[in-house]
This record gives sequence, C-alpha cells and structure tokens, in this order.
Amino acid sequence: MTTETYTVTGMTCGHCAASVSEEIAEIAGVEDVDVVVETGAVTVTSAAPLDPAAVKAAVEEAGYAMA
Repeated sequence: MTTETYTVTGMTCGHCAASVSEEIAEIAGVEDVDVVVETGAVTVTSAAPLDPAAVKAAVEEAGYAMA
C-alpha cells in the first residue's frame, strides 16, 4: 500500500474535488482519493506506487493543474 499527496491548483468547490477524484480513481491500482479543496491537497492511496505522469494526466483531464 502506497500513499502520496499531490497539490492541485484551481479547485474551488466540492464539484471540483469530485471531478479530480473521479479521474484519479480511474488509474489502475488506485484504492482511495481524498481531496481537500481549501489547500489543494490530493492524497492518493494505491496498491503500488503510481506513475506521477499518470496522476498529472488525470488531474489535467479533470481541468486542473498540479503545482
């Protein structure tokens, strides 16, 4: 089990958090995604370490950017 925290910019509401969570959850091996809109913190728990490029692509697909 691996947990990584990323910083995502541009989120302002619960809908933003849900969009980011849904996209990241589609990455193979992801077990949990926790988003804190106020800080931009996105904590991802996965079965194995994730490719940061895959996480970045998922965040961008949701319409946001990683800091």
